Amino acid sequence: MSELKVTGTITSIMDIETGKSSNGDWSKVVFAIETDGDYPKTIAFTIFGADKVEKFLKFNKVGHEVEVSFDAKSREYNGKFFTDLTAWKVWGLTRGNQAATVAVELEDETDDLPF
Repeated sequence: MSELKVTGTITSIMDIETGKSSNGDWSKVVFAIETDGDYPKTIAFTIFGADKVEKFLKFNKVGHEVEVSFDAKSREYNGKFFTDLTAWKVWGLTRGNQAATVAVELEDETDDLPF
């Protein structure tokens, strides 16, 4: 699959959610952006992991223009499909779409790709 990216303005950042699983503690945050253009769309993304959530919240606020690289995956449950958009990189943009001085990499340090 090719890299998925979208650019827009952050319209909301939800409260951090935390919990426990068999693999340990987890945390996540959901944020939404609105795209530009004739037919703007609102798209929600999830960020998992305490370190990633902390970095995202440190550098991003409602109203910031960002470019989001993300993975999309769907799962079936009881005959219905649910799709998750997981952000792995968020770049801050200026008004002229020039890269800002601060970019927040949400990607893990290790690459778990099989090739």
